[in-house]
Amino acid sequence: MGRKKILGWEMSGVLFVTLVGSLLHFTFELSGDWTPMAVISAVNESTWEHFKIGFWPALIWAFIEFFIFGRKVKNFFFAKGVSFLIMPVVIAALFYGYTLIFKIESLPIDIIIFIIAITVAQIVSYRIMLVQKRKFTGNIIGTILIIAGLIMFSTLSYYPPKCLIFKDPVTGGYGLVEHEH
Repeated sequence: MGRKKILGWEMSGVLFVTLVGSLLHFTFELSGDWTPMAVISAVNESTWEHFKIGFWPALIWAFIEFFIFGRKVKNFFFAKGVSFLIMPVVIAALFYGYTLIFKIESLPIDIIIFIIAITVAQIVSYRIMLVQKRKFTGNIIGTILIIAGLIMFSTLSYYPPKCLIFKDPVTGGYGLVEHEH
């Protein structure tokens, strides 16, 4: 598959992850706080839950891409594993950066940060996929990153550590157990 087609898929992924991630922000409450929905949905307003609503749609998009062209790309798993790591790093850096510097929180800025993080992750994924030399170690690392993401995003809303990224700034609680609006 050519560069332009891969780039097209990656940029389409920005739209998909943004739209599905935005929907996942509300699906827990829309489900009547159905506990199993907490695996993929935001259960509170913590930074962690915003990482999670980016991860699951990105994983679904990667799954689609794998079956369309991923088997032909030598560094597909490395590209996706790194991109899944980049997204929360960008969200955290930009969110904590602007809130610490300007002492404000703004929903429009938060939405822009979410879109920027997704875009950066997809561009990084694209650039890694362009590397023609197969990196077996890279794909192993990518697979480990993907599996680690699956485990963490599937469990830490239920069993969150008591640290800043897991604290809901609205309720002061952590994760699903302390989800009370």
